[in-house]
Amino acid sequence: MTDAGGGWLDGDEERVWRSFFESQVVFWRRMARDLQHETGLSEPDFALLSALLRSPDGSLRPYELSEVTDFEKSRLHHHLTRMAGRGLITRTPCPDNARAAIITLTPEGRAAITAAFPKRAAHIRRWLLDPLSAGQRDALAEIADRLHTTLREPEKP
Repeated sequence: MTDAGGGWLDGDEERVWRSFFESQVVFWRRMARDLQHETGLSEPDFALLSALLRSPDGSLRPYELSEVTDFEKSRLHHHLTRMAGRGLITRTPCPDNARAAIITLTPEGRAAITAAFPKRAAHIRRWLLDPLSAGQRDALAEIADRLHTTLREPEKP
C-alpha cells in the first residue's frame, strides 16, 4: 500500500522492499532446508559450531556464543543442552567463575562442522553466487556492506 503523505512506502519503495524481503525469506528457507537435509545440522547448530571451530581452543563462554545466534539466554541454554545431548559440544564449569560454563567443541562436533562447510559453500554458490554475473556480485557486496554499516551504527533516540 502507498500513501502520498509519506507514512507509507511509495510504489518504488514497496517494490524494492518486497523484492528484498521475499528473496531473503526464500533464500534462508532453502539454505536451512538444504543444510538440515544434507548434514543434520540446523542453522543455529552451524553458527554455534562455526564459532567454536574458529575460536583458538575450540571453546567459548555462552555469552560469547549468544552474540553469534542472537538467542536470549534461556533459548541458548536449551539449544546448547540439545547439542550436548547429540555429542556435538561439552559444557564444563568455568574455573574462575562457578556460575559460568565453558562450551567446547567435541571431536564429533568438529567432524560435523568440518563436513558441513563444503556443503554450505555449495549452497551459497547455488542459491546466491551462480545466478549473478560478476558485476551483480560486486553490486550486491557493495549494497550489503552499506546496509551492514548502517545497521551497526548506534540507534538515535
